Amino acid sequence: MMNTKLIALLSAAAISFPVLYAQENPDNPGEKFQSGFTEDFSKPVSKYFIQRRDNRDEAMDFRYFPGSVSLSEKGTDVMIYRIDPSDPAGAGRGPEIISKKYTTYGTYSARLRIPDVRDVQPNIGAVVGYFTYNSEPGKSLSEIDWEWLIADPEIVYIGTWTGENGQLQRIGRTINLAEGKIYYTIYRSAADGNVNHPLTGLQNQPETIPAIEGFDASRNFYTYGFDWYPDRLTWWILHPKTGERIVLWDYQGSTPDFTGIPDNRTYYRLNFWHTDNWPVETNPDSVEAPAYPFELEVDWMSYEPFKDLEK
Repeated sequence: MMNTKLIALLSAAAISFPVLYAQENPDNPGEKFQSGFTEDFSKPVSKYFIQRRDNRDEAMDFRYFPGSVSLSEKGTDVMIYRIDPSDPAGAGRGPEIISKKYTTYGTYSARLRIPDVRDVQPNIGAVVGYFTYNSEPGKSLSEIDWEWLIADPEIVYIGTWTGENGQLQRIGRTINLAEGKIYYTIYRSAADGNVNHPLTGLQNQPETIPAIEGFDASRNFYTYGFDWYPDRLTWWILHPKTGERIVLWDYQGSTPDFTGIPDNRTYYRLNFWHTDNWPVETNPDSVEAPAYPFELEVDWMSYEPFKDLEK
């Protein structure tokens, strides 16, 4: 029987779109960006990612365990991330992997399971981030993200950050996938005081999404992904039973003042960190520091660049 890892990889690969971008560093012609890959984290050292150590000795850093046996899915090997309760609050202050090379337009996907904390610490403030990110002086921030506030594993946060330092801009959508409920689809900008404004029309598609029966990001692995084009962004999930690609947000066009779509090179990342000021939508008390080294399981991460059709 074909194992779950292979099925998910084949399903994710089948939905990649052919298109329109030569993978070359515009600031250094001839330097290629990262080619397509799938990292299954079966070896101690990744060919594609580095582990951020925070000045810790590798032998003493208990946060990363590649090649581990899944705690929840028989027959699956994973990378286990453990959050350190002593880590300070803040994005990027917990375990994080970062691609060794730049990435750009393409299809990104991952299969993972977030920690189940509800019976142990229901008010935890902790975030799993699956995303791209790069900040360079004089250039627009390049960030596309999936985020889970693990106090409520039915909810996902998706969106982007663009703009230069001091003038950042956000587009975002928050969804309860178990209920098929879109809480909001918004944009905001530092230029107008970071007030949330609703998105409409092409920026708000689809306007409804189907519920995924029994969705719980902490009880099961799911395959999540996004397709990044110069003029379009599509976030999606594979249905756990049918393998159907369910589009959660197909963002096109532009907001009134900015596109919302990153146009700068980036790095591919995944992290797990404590937040003390961002509670999940359904629990305003969920900002406690982690009390235990809760475990995130990552089956695989993949990247398939959109290649120039003229090649």
